Amino acid sequence: MRTRNAQRSATGKYGEDLAARRLGEAGLTVLERNWRCGRTGEIDIVARDGDVLVVCEVKTRRNAAFEHPSAAVTPAKAERLRALAERWAQAHGGAPPGGVRIDLVGVLLPDRGAPVVEHVRGVA
Repeated sequence: MRTRNAQRSATGKYGEDLAARRLGEAGLTVLERNWRCGRTGEIDIVARDGDVLVVCEVKTRRNAAFEHPSAAVTPAKAERLRALAERWAQAHGGAPPGGVRIDLVGVLLPDRGAPVVEHVRGVA
């Protein structure tokens, strides 16, 4: 039997897979997934949208009764994502000419039916 953490991890990975697919369908190029920067944190998906670097937070929820995924990007979370984006850019040759944008992909996994994947650009 799987533990709750293993289930949450599998759910998160599935949501990130769906998010990466949605970003690709929207014309973005996924550059990296689950990029970690020491204790500062992790970027779920790093992508390019033309000349813009996109740092994408992915939130997956199994039940619509919990808060909507977009509520997860608080001002503190947005600030941490900006700092991580800056570190990623420094480690990969500098910021692109179009700058950096923070996006959110919310994934809702209903008990029945297809997942609902929502890509929100420029959340912070």
